[in-house]
Amino acid sequence: MSHNLNEKIALVTGGSRGLGKVISLTLAESGAMVIVNYANNQESAQETVDLIKSNAGKAITVKGDITDEDEVQRLISEAEEKTGGTIDILVNNATGPQPELSIEESTWQDYLNQLEYFVKAPLLLTKTILPGMKKKMEGRIINIGSEVVQLGNPNFGNYVTAKSSQIGMTRSWASELGPLGITVNLINPGFIPVERHGNVDPSSYKKNVPLQKMGEPIDIANAVAFLSSNEAKFITGQSISVNGGNTFGI
Repeated sequence: MSHNLNEKIALVTGGSRGLGKVISLTLAESGAMVIVNYANNQESAQETVDLIKSNAGKAITVKGDITDEDEVQRLISEAEEKTGGTIDILVNNATGPQPELSIEESTWQDYLNQLEYFVKAPLLLTKTILPGMKKKMEGRIINIGSEVVQLGNPNFGNYVTAKSSQIGMTRSWASELGPLGITVNLINPGFIPVERHGNVDPSSYKKNVPLQKMGEPIDIANAVAFLSSNEAKFITGQSISVNGGNTFGI
């Protein structure tokens, strides 16, 4: 199903590869002008934009380190100048390295590194785009979480902790911004292999999933498109798992 996002401007962080690429493509197919944010790989970002344009969509690339306050200010200014409008939809999707570490191996910096992407970056971006959303009395903020919050994967405390913090952040922001017509929701993907995972055998994961199959990036992208649309205007503060039933609750 394609949701009507015509005249909307969407920023997808980490939008050039993996889940971000498919989210960017899907939002563009729904009519949004998509800002494909990337940190280093300009070629990959441009390929995503070219693919969107080849399907009659609208998109631009904007480089920027979303964990740096000055960079965030610059990239939002550049995006608004290029698109001629303010951002209606923010998808906080970008991530960095995800080392698996035991408690003994972990340092406080390892935890801070994950919080930089999943708490600091969404905060910087949201603060910067809020004036535009407040003026319109409308907006969509969608955080990409993970099912690890419910699974509690061992030797992954740094990542699990940072992802867990997104739940409280999403709910607090939803309560604060709801009166302004701005919704804030969290999507928790299951394990969906993308480029960063290399050649991973998913058989051991799949056997525990009630639907007995692996999810695809489009499953996450479709959830993002729905939450970005007018059909989801009465949904906010929610933590939604898209993982074939691998977890329940929260």
